[in-house]
Amino acid sequence: MNRALLRLSLACLAMFALLLININYVQAFESTSLAAEPGNARIFNQQFQYQRGSIVASGDHTGGGVKIAESRLVKGTSTYRRYYPFAQVFAPVTGYDSIYGATGIEAAQNKDLAGTDQRLAVHNLVGLLTGKPKLGASVYLTISAKAQQAAYQALQAQSRQDNGLPAAAVAIDPSTGAILALASYPTFNPNAYTTFSGKKLVKIDNQYRHEKSQPLLNRAINATYPPGSSFKIVTSATWLSGNASRSPQSPVLAPPALKLPNGNLLHNDAGEVCGNGNPQLILAFYVSCNTAFGNLGIKVGAAALHHQADLFGLNNSNLTIPMPVSASRYPLEPDPSLRALSAIGQLDDQVTPMQEAMFAATIANGGTLMTPYLVQNVQAPDLRNIQSASPTALSRPVSPQVASEIGQMMFQVTHNPGGTAAATANPQVAGVDISGKTGTAENGVNNAGLNDAVFTCFAPSSNPKIAVGVIVQGGGFGADAAAPIAVKIIKAYLGLP
Repeated sequence: MNRALLRLSLACLAMFALLLININYVQAFESTSLAAEPGNARIFNQQFQYQRGSIVASGDHTGGGVKIAESRLVKGTSTYRRYYPFAQVFAPVTGYDSIYGATGIEAAQNKDLAGTDQRLAVHNLVGLLTGKPKLGASVYLTISAKAQQAAYQALQAQSRQDNGLPAAAVAIDPSTGAILALASYPTFNPNAYTTFSGKKLVKIDNQYRHEKSQPLLNRAINATYPPGSSFKIVTSATWLSGNASRSPQSPVLAPPALKLPNGNLLHNDAGEVCGNGNPQLILAFYVSCNTAFGNLGIKVGAAALHHQADLFGLNNSNLTIPMPVSASRYPLEPDPSLRALSAIGQLDDQVTPMQEAMFAATIANGGTLMTPYLVQNVQAPDLRNIQSASPTALSRPVSPQVASEIGQMMFQVTHNPGGTAAATANPQVAGVDISGKTGTAENGVNNAGLNDAVFTCFAPSSNPKIAVGVIVQGGGFGADAAAPIAVKIIKAYLGLP
């Protein structure tokens, strides 16, 4: 009996010891992860008693920062409420943080901002021991406040001019992939989501979700449109990469009407004539001949064109910035007649405005596409960096030689009097050399005036610092509606009057 009691006592002692070890382990090493659990009611009630970290945009080239999201103490209480000083301007970037959930950077970097990331465990423990209030980490973004403001104002002005047309723009540093602007219009006021009243929040959310203009849709990264003639960058890259003897001066077939293998005819815009019918590639590019690039699409083959599109970033469902980016699409098209249409950016081609910026960024960076990113660094409350961006290449779509050749063709689009954007993005208008490609994309609406306006470009042409993609839904000609928006973004970022 004594031996049995001894064994039972030892077993109880061992279980008690294991329980103490587990409790201490949970408190020391798992408290942060448990705090991040969405079902933790205690943490949910406490989250507004702590100061959530700020989200900061880059102010200017000198490195100054601009707070675009912060937590402020509600007067007369110990409760913090989220506040967005430049609400609509940065809404597609910040998203919102509400009692029912978060979007944008608020969601993607929530663990850092809420102070529950494992990397902040030591800081939180020290704060607990010293009695200091819990603080979230600050997230510093690559966004240029000036470029973002210019993008928002330009999109807003264009929308008002065209009776509320939706539009979006993205700007990227070609050499790093850092996102300089990410704007979508119409947009929303994230401050409306910071109410502590569940009833009021549901009402506001329902109102936004039922608006016809879809202000909650982040068109910059989550809406796709036909690229139109901007896709001719990809088609040109495929053809030039296929044979070292080819160049922008090589002649290409470009009749007023191209008879496709299925017997249908592909026409140039408004039935225009493309040179002498066998122009140099560079001329076909800057005047944007459909028949030339439809024929090239047939000749290069389905696999090569699809592979080239993949290298430029299309068909990538894993891209995050860190918010998830909807995949742009270029399906494999074995039918040569249909491929002629996809080679000019029509048929089933679909791209985001970010993808448009990625087209130009690739060419501007000598043929290497850098991975786009928004977060520059994350700073703990003790000012210690716990995360810093490390630019990486996403792919290498073309050689430096081919990138240079396509860059020459994009230069002619804005500089040659016959170029499709010569009137709206020339050096006299922009105050800087811009190289670009326009697109006027049929979107399925049987009205030529409702084509989507597209423009992708980079500047300065000889030493690129910024690449921009703009899409105005139903805006008509890319040169008329999209190019002026890109010009304003570029001028703001480069500090030009």
